[in-house]
Formats: sequence, structure tokens, C-alpha cells
Amino acid sequence: MCGNMRIRVNYFFLILTIATAMIESCSVLQPNKMFKTEKNFQFNEFKPESEKEYRIQPYDIIGLSINTNDGYKLINTGEKIGNSQNLKQEIEYLVEYDGFVKIPVLGRVDLANLTIREAEKLLEEKYTKFYNNPFILLRIINRKVYIFKSGGEKGSVINIPEDRLTLIEALAMSGGIPDGDKAYKIKLIRGDVSKDPQVFKYNISSLEQIKGTNLLLQANDIIYIDTRPRYARRLLIEMTPYLTLLTTALLLYNLF
Repeated sequence: MCGNMRIRVNYFFLILTIATAMIESCSVLQPNKMFKTEKNFQFNEFKPESEKEYRIQPYDIIGLSINTNDGYKLINTGEKIGNSQNLKQEIEYLVEYDGFVKIPVLGRVDLANLTIREAEKLLEEKYTKFYNNPFILLRIINRKVYIFKSGGEKGSVINIPEDRLTLIEALAMSGGIPDGDKAYKIKLIRGDVSKDPQVFKYNISSLEQIKGTNLLLQANDIIYIDTRPRYARRLLIEMTPYLTLLTTALLLYNLF
């Protein structure tokens, strides 16, 4: 009897030791957690700066529509300039690694770091040599933001419309904030994550916290919503193989 009691006590302490080790190891109980920051990490501060126009970057995909006579044909056919679906002549082009775009008639043109308005004006000036009153419409097709929820379990890619996109709009388009995620702990990572990106922290849990916050997103922003740790569920999942092994060993010991 004492021997069995001693085995059970040892069994209990072994399980307790394993559980304690797992609790202390965040990487075991939260293996999918991404973009971790230290406890005293200094987040970047939001600056009340004016809205900036997007500038064309390498590997952007641009939609380009080339028209003559100041776009008279677009008006004459009743097509809306702002609606890209009605721009039948629009063709997509890739901005190459060096910022150049290979365009019909003109060849390779450097559009890197130009705003859409600046690029349209530049192309209109160049096409003046070949067409009467050229009218250029240009848009960026592949501007995106990336959203990770539930500690990294869920991910979404949201296309930025032609005008702008705010954090609230992006969250709504991705399905909102899941139960268990922290509306008061949202990270915004801006820039190359492998170098030295800017990291901002959002708290949208109350209207008071949102006041004065710049919610406007930029292309390639990463939004990460932290979640409450589900230690009990994860602990059970991680310990099940050990419990099964120990239970089997204990049964075999009692049999022999």
C-alpha cells in the first residue's frame, strides 16, 4: 500500500514539474505568437502629420490607361473616369526592381518615388511627342495591408482602395476583432521587419483612447492583434502525450 502511495505521489510531482516547466516556457504554450516585444519596449509615437500621398515603389503593379484628346473618348462614351472597371484600355505593368516601368512607345521610364499625380504628368509630357493632348490615368493595383489575429492563428490580406484605408476599415473588412483578442493591444509594424521597422501601439477599446490617434494605414503595414493566452487548453494539449505515457507505465508497473 505504501509503495503504491509513494508511486502516486511521485507521479503527481512529476506531472506538476512538467506543467510548471511548460507554464514558464511561453514558447511552448504560445508557439504561434508573433512579433513579440520586450516588456519595456519603447513604441514609436504617432505624429499628427498630414496625409501623405503614396509614392510608387519597386514591384508595384500599376494600371495604366492611355487616352488622347484630353480623354474626350471617356466622356463621349459615358464612362466614369473614377471607375477602373470602365477603363477598357487599362493595362497592368510591373514596376521593376530599379523603379523603371516598360511602357509602350516610351520604353523604360523611371517612376520610382513619384506620386500618382506626378507620374501621370510625366507620362503625359512624354506622350505629347506622339499623341495629341494625351490623357493618362494611373493607379496602384497591389497596395495591401496584412492583419494577424488570435495570436497569429488567423491572417488576412486587405487591398487598399484608391483613396485611403484606416485601421477601423481594415478590421471591419477582415471580420472584426475575435473574442479573446485584445482591442487595447494592437501593434502596427511599418517598414522592413528584417531591418529597423517602426512599431506603433493602438488602443481602440474606448473612444477616449482613440482620440488624437492617426488611424490611417500605409501600403505593406502589418497589423497584429494580441490575444489572451489560453494556458489551460494549451497545457492540456501539450501534456496529453506525457500523461498517456505515464499512465501506461504505471499500469504496467502495477501488473508486474
